[in-house]
Amino acid sequence: MATPQLSIVIPAYNESARIEATLARVMECVETQGWDAEVLVVDDGSRDSTPEIIQAWMQRYPRLHLIKNEGNRGKGYSVRNGLLQAAGDIVMFTDADLSAPMEEAERLFAAIHAGADVAIGSRWLDKQRQTIHQPLYRRFFGRCFNWVTRMVMGLPFKDTQCGFKAFKRSAAQVIFRLQRIERWGFDPEILFIAQKLGYEIREVPVTWGHDERSRMSYLKDGMKMLEEMAAIRANSIAGRYDEDIAALKDTSTMVTAPSPRAKVSEGTRAHG
Repeated sequence: MATPQLSIVIPAYNESARIEATLARVMECVETQGWDAEVLVVDDGSRDSTPEIIQAWMQRYPRLHLIKNEGNRGKGYSVRNGLLQAAGDIVMFTDADLSAPMEEAERLFAAIHAGADVAIGSRWLDKQRQTIHQPLYRRFFGRCFNWVTRMVMGLPFKDTQCGFKAFKRSAAQVIFRLQRIERWGFDPEILFIAQKLGYEIREVPVTWGHDERSRMSYLKDGMKMLEEMAAIRANSIAGRYDEDIAALKDTSTMVTAPSPRAKVSEGTRAHG
């Protein structure tokens, strides 16, 4: 099969309640837009029927693939595992809830084609594009976290956490090899690394609607993310990222080990 121009990575953990709707919307968008794309769903050790549902859909779509992590490793690990195995010239990831409609990816691709190395979706550049607003407490914690991120890490972006980002494949192969954070705090880290490497990062306003089924706890996970930001800062001060950049000629200890892509099970019928 020819190498695709685009790779779409979807991290998934216990998503049996909505993964079929997600795949239906993504695959319909790929066909409607005429994208030359592969779709990689990275299962992060789900304990429900998520992998089986994906395998059923793989019967209908040859460019839909399932990658399985060894156990539950975190969203950051899943995104890295998928993007480092992606074959497209442009690689992107989107959250399984599709809070940003898949069609909005065209805005990211346009930024890449215009010269950006990294294009990040933003909920806050144009608030009018928010179709379903977050509850007030989530907005408060989100804006506080973004302010801390800007102050501590020197990131100038209005929205670092939107799970809708695209990269030139050549940039992603470097950035994600340097990634150290494997859970929620990986977004600021990859932007910090990209900025440190001198890549052009463009923030793009996207349509976005809050999904109440989000599993993120702004108290528990927010505290963890602050710890991870402190770890990123400490790694930078200690020169660990510089050491890793210098060691890129030998990536054997830094790259997520390739995971075999699951094959379609015999007798499995496609859903939908």
